[in-house]
Amino acid sequence: MWIHTILAYLSLSGCNVFKSPDKLVLLDDGKLRHYTITQEEKEEEYSDDEQFDDTHKPLFYDYPQGQYCIERAVSTIGSHRQILYASVCLAKDKEDSGFLLRKVVNPIFHGISIIILLLIAIVYFVLPTLRDLVGNITTTISLCLMVAQAADLVCIFTEFTNHVSFITADIILYFSILAAFFWLNSFGYYIWKTFRSRNVFLRVTDGRKYCYYSFYVWGSTAALAITAVFAHFFLDIDSDKKQNLIADQETIGWLGIAIFFSPIACTILVDVFFYITTLKLINRRNVYGRIQHKLRANFIMFALILLVMTINWLFLCLSCLQYEGLLYAHIIVNALQGPLLLYICVIRQKHVTFLLKKSCCYNEPPSASDWGDEMHYMNGNNY
Repeated sequence: MWIHTILAYLSLSGCNVFKSPDKLVLLDDGKLRHYTITQEEKEEEYSDDEQFDDTHKPLFYDYPQGQYCIERAVSTIGSHRQILYASVCLAKDKEDSGFLLRKVVNPIFHGISIIILLLIAIVYFVLPTLRDLVGNITTTISLCLMVAQAADLVCIFTEFTNHVSFITADIILYFSILAAFFWLNSFGYYIWKTFRSRNVFLRVTDGRKYCYYSFYVWGSTAALAITAVFAHFFLDIDSDKKQNLIADQETIGWLGIAIFFSPIACTILVDVFFYITTLKLINRRNVYGRIQHKLRANFIMFALILLVMTINWLFLCLSCLQYEGLLYAHIIVNALQGPLLLYICVIRQKHVTFLLKKSCCYNEPPSASDWGDEMHYMNGNNY
């Protein structure tokens, strides 16, 4: 029934062809039988006669004609002058733990993070008392990170056939991350400048300041993104582009990633400077008013957001090295970013939870006094 034992070359979907220890046998009816060799069987040596006896017969699968490629090679050296070799494509093991983590668990984590970040943005946008400069910056950072999660979710799946999909998703991903760090840098600058200023009653100018920060953030982000895209298409080496492929589709190369990530590293260093100098100013003060107490709470929130976003960005950089362990570590850290930001921006902020309770508890009797928010919620313990 068997005609030839064939040299096996296997190809996983989306991967390179590699020589396999498995056995391929061409049957007399034209089918190609693929015998899979387990890890234990790889360590043993069998001859062609005893390889497939009843005692050591491995699992097999028959490929009909049209589902495999077979060629004949002629050798001028050795005892075998004519060699048959075949290539078959194997589907990725859906039960593999790495596959489940990348293609099933990771998208679920992204979906949860998107919902959490959207919740943070809604809380700071809906409650009127939180729509100050800090609240608007927090909302914008949440939206930027939410867009980044959605773009990364597109990069996870490899069913797209148009290479523009992955290029666009990568650009949106890095653009959103860069914008989030620039907004965080604006947040730190606002806290630093406010603590250095003698006049702390700056709430009237919050709208104008937000416009100024918007010009700075979006202008810088757009300029750097255009530079990175230009460098990728016109300055990057073709060999580097071929190394950054997902399912044979082009993605942003190392040069573009470096242009996106280098400013992020600079903003982190500047934010660390803002943190250290502001902390020294806080430690020098012995008396706090209500405004200073609120700014101190905003400073702590800024420091914690900086810590969470920096750790997540560092693991994102390490995941670009294409090591399985670093990739899995980034998946876990990225999944923790959303819940941690929810804790930092909403749950940990006593005045935010206080306002949520006041807004959501409809059974409470209406207040007889017509006080404004600043006078009605004068209790400093809520900060």
